[in-house]
Amino acid sequence: MVRLALLLACVAAQEPKKEPPKYKPGDMNRPRPLVVDPGSPTKPPADAVVLFDGKDWAEWTRTGKAADPIPTWKIADGYAEIAPRGGNIATKKKFGDAQIHIEWATPAVVKGNGQGRGNSGVKLGAFGEVQILDSFENDTYPDGQAAALYQRFLPLVNASRKPGEWQSFDIFTQLSRQDESGKVERKARITVMHNGVLVHHAVELPGKVGEFSILLQDHGNPVRFRNVWVRKVGEYDENGKN
Repeated sequence: MVRLALLLACVAAQEPKKEPPKYKPGDMNRPRPLVVDPGSPTKPPADAVVLFDGKDWAEWTRTGKAADPIPTWKIADGYAEIAPRGGNIATKKKFGDAQIHIEWATPAVVKGNGQGRGNSGVKLGAFGEVQILDSFENDTYPDGQAAALYQRFLPLVNASRKPGEWQSFDIFTQLSRQDESGKVERKARITVMHNGVLVHHAVELPGKVGEFSILLQDHGNPVRFRNVWVRKVGEYDENGKN
């Protein structure tokens, strides 16, 4: 018993002392969160970076071996539509811990089935692809339907609207965190809402996940996009652990 007590005392002495929290619960001296106009269904929050507002391609570039880096997708009536042989497009900026909002619509006139019906995707670097597909009464492999983390995680539910109707993704990303030696001490996480419905909740991804461009995929179908914006997501203050 004496040896055990000595051993526990040695272990306790080696443990770093935890500093008390800087702020007490209900502390009026605690800094306030930034006040932000939340916007509306058609207006982004005040602190958002607007990537596409239906006007131009200022924030985007065509990917691949295209001679002209300016996207050739059609812009009309406040939306963009994938053009034949238009290729993939990607943001010029890179993002990390973020809230990403994208509205999209598959063709109102249904053609094809399975993966051939309203196929596109939102690719986020090492986070992978959030699948865009007409999944309203259209069967396919579950980890390839709308809102799936493509061929990795199927969505918790199918929240798809009818063909031609506008739909939305709200995607929340957190990069991995590494210590000074480069060892991952917190895995990357991604949360996805499809039409306001939670379909992926804090899914953890292995390895080091760094900043990414947002890529919209041309899969040969005339999918439309509008109201694309991103918000940088910060950390909690000294009392919080994120």
